[in-house]
Amino acid sequence: MRKLLEKRLAAIAAQITDITARAEASNDAAEVRDLTGKLAALKSEEQEIRAALANLDSEPQTPPANATLVNAGAQSFTAPSAQRGGVNTESLEYREAFRAYVCHGTPIPAELRAELRAGNANSTADTGAAIPMTVMNEVINTVRKRYGNIYSKVKKTSVPGGVKIPIGSLQASFRWINESTVSPRQKVGPLGNVMFAANVGEIRIATTWLANILTLSAFEAKLSEIIAVAYLQAMDEAIVAGSGDGAPLGILNDARVTNNVTMTAAKMNNWKNWRTDFFAKLPLGYRAGEFIFASSTVESYLQTMSDDNNNPVFYQATGLVVEDGDAAEPRGRFFGREISLVEPDILPDFDTASAGDVIGIYWQPEEYMINENFGFAIRRYFDEETNEWVDKALTVVDGKVVNPAGIWLIKKG
Repeated sequence: MRKLLEKRLAAIAAQITDITARAEASNDAAEVRDLTGKLAALKSEEQEIRAALANLDSEPQTPPANATLVNAGAQSFTAPSAQRGGVNTESLEYREAFRAYVCHGTPIPAELRAELRAGNANSTADTGAAIPMTVMNEVINTVRKRYGNIYSKVKKTSVPGGVKIPIGSLQASFRWINESTVSPRQKVGPLGNVMFAANVGEIRIATTWLANILTLSAFEAKLSEIIAVAYLQAMDEAIVAGSGDGAPLGILNDARVTNNVTMTAAKMNNWKNWRTDFFAKLPLGYRAGEFIFASSTVESYLQTMSDDNNNPVFYQATGLVVEDGDAAEPRGRFFGREISLVEPDILPDFDTASAGDVIGIYWQPEEYMINENFGFAIRRYFDEETNEWVDKALTVVDGKVVNPAGIWLIKKG
């Protein structure tokens, strides 16, 4: 780590000298502004590296996980070979190179590209620049803070596109026997399968705005926020209503999802009808599911249940508890089941929906699977129409219902 930091520090010093000379010699105001911005970013980075070196000097050296002590007197350690090979995208050197690529279009250094390709199946020459894991971890940590209230609950996997995943039906029947009869040999039920496509999604990023964020930590935080907000909102929409054409197949467009119940306004507002028309029809194996409702549907119909004297009964009768004021993860409980509250652009609310529209979903989140087998990568290109540079975060993702028997559509009657 020290060698990498010192190497980067020397490179920064050379860049600062070069850029300073170019700025002093230039008579172009736009060029001077650009060079001044780069100079400020380099000086900020220089300060961060010097602080990191100071921390290394003040901390005792400890062995990495699974390291082997090779010289007790000098306290030297040899890390496992898996940690030595290639370039880790979490390294400060790669992260700085990634920031320069996004902000200024500076190509990832050849040595980083070559070593990164050596340990990965995807080439950065083909995909642009692999997004550092520090940024991706921020995306994952933001799942429950922004959108992604639905996405955070589904099953995730990572398999190559086009590979069929078998879905088995494991069941048998019990039979009484006597001296003259035997139980017949029983085979495993028929196998089905699910196959994921290689759908490519993109998030376009305002590079000129990102270029004004000078420190590495601020850049990574803002980039992760931009990716998370766009990606997770799109994934919530895709899980519910994805077309399946170059995108995940959403629950509402999956012809295999045939369980449904129709609720009129009067039934939605009556706890007895929820018992007789919905819960009474649920198999025991699927009674531990969850609901998805637009927040306005819950507000207008579930929270207004009352008795003949107009006294509220929604809590006593259904155990309804709503945390719609929780901006991080709006949710609630209804008859003991979790409710994910969503905006009407994901599921229409009851009042604006037409007869026959789906206004709610009851599901087992683990019965929907998202396949992400590429991560994110940044690509930069010049738009000839607008004469500007555009940066895109690209990912390959698909999603499908794996067991439609665990999902019910709640339609407006």
